[in-house]
Amino acid sequence: MPKSQIKRILAPAIALAAAPLLASCDEAPPPVGALEGSTIGGPFELVSSSGETVRWSDFEGKYRMVYFGYTWCPDVCPFDLNRMMQGYQRWAEENPELADQVQPIFITIDPERDTPEKMAEYTANFGDNLLGLTGTPAAIEEAATNFSVFYSRGEEDENVGYLMQHSNAGYLMGREGQPIALLPVDESAEGVAAQLATFVR
Repeated sequence: MPKSQIKRILAPAIALAAAPLLASCDEAPPPVGALEGSTIGGPFELVSSSGETVRWSDFEGKYRMVYFGYTWCPDVCPFDLNRMMQGYQRWAEENPELADQVQPIFITIDPERDTPEKMAEYTANFGDNLLGLTGTPAAIEEAATNFSVFYSRGEEDENVGYLMQHSNAGYLMGREGQPIALLPVDESAEGVAAQLATFVR
């Protein structure tokens, strides 16, 4: 199975499983990518690019944009993160009063290579607002499991060493850490901005 196909296996499945699929005749259908009522998300204790301990509870009161990937990713991750952060910036320019109430977060699934220093260097490419988090393999596994993120170590590559296979969903989480919607990070910055405009209040 092609690597790009493996990486995208879980995102549609999550959307179908998590979004409410049935509505009564007088109810409007849920917004595209809605995750309300799903079990996506949960507590974690990770390490920031500055070496400080960061907990899920530290973001109480803020919306959170969450993406799992790794800095050595040759294709999918940088494109997804670029769309995610461009979407955030476009939305923030139109909603400056809400911008500080949304925290974009990038969590590595390759803690063996993604040290705090490496995460700091990488996230700087996408703007000052993106928070990079790493941690022990056990802590990363717990966080990924809570977000239904699939990942595994793949074969060696002559250019970047080993590659990681992983799902690539982007999540919008609410002020209390509850799941709200999928972010179309694999589609367009405009789509990401539209999701933020729909749900962030």
